[in-house]
Amino acid sequence: MIVLITAASTAKAYQVKGTITAGEILLGDYEELPQVMINAGKMIILPSPKSAAYIHEMLALCLDKNITVIYPLRNIEMQLLKEAQLLYDEYGININYVADGL
Repeated sequence: MIVLITAASTAKAYQVKGTITAGEILLGDYEELPQVMINAGKMIILPSPKSAAYIHEMLALCLDKNITVIYPLRNIEMQLLKEAQLLYDEYGININYVADGL
């Protein structure tokens, strides 16, 4: 199981990461990330939620990287992914929402 936590540039991402005990964890963000962390494979660049194709770009990323669980932490990501919940469910991708988004 591969888990994606968004908003990798925030402390909230590390708080959520600390609560997950199973699977491989990927941190990702559409905002600027340290290149050294990207090169090391510890973080990935995510599609921007401002893109009209965000839902499909994010789905393609999940399928390419075998991501089965997403923790979207930014409110815009939560809103867009909630609208596409059924699509992600069809592909076996579970979206877990944190109560207080960024």
